[in-house]
Order: sequence, then C-alpha cells, then structure tokens
Amino acid sequence: QVQLVESGGGLVQAGGSLRLSCAASRNIFSFTVMAWYRQAPGKQRELVATITSGGSTNYADSVKGRFTISRDTAKNTVYLQMNSLKAEDTAVYFCNAVRSVVPDNYWGQGTQVTVSS
Repeated sequence: QVQLVESGGGLVQAGGSLRLSCAASRNIFSFTVMAWYRQAPGKQRELVATITSGGSTNYADSVKGRFTISRDTAKNTVYLQMNSLKAEDTAVYFCNAVRSVVPDNYWGQGTQVTVSS
C-alpha cells in the first residue's frame, strides 16, 4: 500500500510563493516518475511538473520559470516550489507517483492553493 500526502497549500497573494510537499510512504526511488497535477474549478486536471527517479524534470509551459519540482530522497518527499504565483494558479494540487515495476499509479488527496488577485 502506497500513500502520498500533500501539504503546504494555502492562501497567498499574487506574486507570492508557496512550497508544496508530497510525502510518500516508501522510498521515492521506487517510483519511475513523480508528478504534480492541478485542477481548477470547472477545468480538467492538468500536469504541472514531473521528476523521474533519475532526477530529470519537466514543466508545463504555463509554469516554466516559476515553479520548481525537487526531491529529498532521505525524507521520501517531493516538493513543488511555486514562485510568482498568479490568480490562474489557483487549484487543488495533487501529487502523483508512477510505479513501473508493479506497475501502478498513486494519487494524493490534494492540497488547495488559492492565489488572490
């Protein structure tokens, strides 16, 4: 059983910053890819950023240059540093982990990010 627990969401003014955390119940090297998704009201869930077990990262164009995905392997935690936040970043942010060996796919419960304009 794998659990992903997001934290760090909240209310922030436009231009501000937040850091989201995703704590995994197992070594994050067991996941081929970990990712952050977000879903705004009335919109589809969209991919925000990914990090592979090898440390390679990718970002959606809408957040490139503002968001950074990183990891602390000792803490089994993946982070999403969000800078220069915009109102359109308001969404529930979800952590996702893909395990290719089994294979399987896991989701966290989500954490709300609200950016005031």
